[in-house]
Amino acid sequence: MTKLSVVLITKNEEDNIRRCLDSVRFADEIIIIDSGSTDRTVEIAESYQAKIFDQEWRGFGPAKQSGVEKASGDWILSIDADEEVTAELASEIKAKIKNDNGTCGYYFKRKTKFLGKWILHCGWYPDYVLRLFQKERGGFDNAIVHEKVVTDGPVAYLNSELLHYSYPNLEHYLNKFNRYTTMGAEEAFRKGRQARLSDIVIRPAASFVKHYLLKQGFRDGAEGFVLSFLSSMSVMVKYAKLRLLWKENK
Repeated sequence: MTKLSVVLITKNEEDNIRRCLDSVRFADEIIIIDSGSTDRTVEIAESYQAKIFDQEWRGFGPAKQSGVEKASGDWILSIDADEEVTAELASEIKAKIKNDNGTCGYYFKRKTKFLGKWILHCGWYPDYVLRLFQKERGGFDNAIVHEKVVTDGPVAYLNSELLHYSYPNLEHYLNKFNRYTTMGAEEAFRKGRQARLSDIVIRPAASFVKHYLLKQGFRDGAEGFVLSFLSSMSVMVKYAKLRLLWKENK
């Protein structure tokens, strides 16, 4: 019988983890790679009979791939602690893994809540993410941030939504903002990417135009404006941090 393993990474996710794990109870096993949580994350996860492995943080790609390697399922469902599999998506997942039609991976249609509002524009919806794949035919790359699943066969798209409760308030967003721009700069530095003046001046402006106008972020109201502005700022800050890395390592 085909077996499904859920794989997720955690660090201090006590506010999210219960909702996430409730939504994947249909899976055969849950694998969690935890990077030193100091809250009740591990305690809550243990109540769901999850298999928990404490691991030093080495980046998103390596952490998620470590979970894949520890899983015993034929299929891997990768989910983040602040995400929720809807009942409709769960039904689709169960149906697809029962029928081997040659497809080795599936994209989900992710919908994100930002400051209490579901974002339906800004280029954020539908945010297709490849999260279901055959273990023997796929896995995560080694990227520190913005990791992705690489498969060796055809992939397809599911119709139902994966819900993402990522940014409940600005403090939470800005904490992630700082962490992700730092990791993005470090990843670019590792690849030898230089930060040009145009990256700091022109790219952020282009990002705002893209999200707010071309991707119709204005249709998401005040939240759409704030999101578009902060997205443009993240571009500027990432390249400013990259420029500083080069100066520090001369």
